[in-house]
Amino acid sequence: MADQVVPHFQNSSGHDSVAIGAREFMCIGAKPPFDHPHIFLDMGTENEIVCPYCSTLYKFDPTLKAGESSPNDCNWTPEAA
Repeated sequence: MADQVVPHFQNSSGHDSVAIGAREFMCIGAKPPFDHPHIFLDMGTENEIVCPYCSTLYKFDPTLKAGESSPNDCNWTPEAA
């Protein structure tokens, strides 16, 4: 059983870029029901990555916690099953 949830981010507001505090995360595009397939993205040692589905530019910001984003309306928490 996993001891932590992979952070999920979305960009329903259409921001040019989103700063996040994680290098490994899930992009869902927009908030459901307008989301795209939830895909795992891994920046590795890079500081930014572009989602291949929605073209959101995610930038790593070490001052943010793993599940935080700036703007903060880009965080998304999956509902429990």
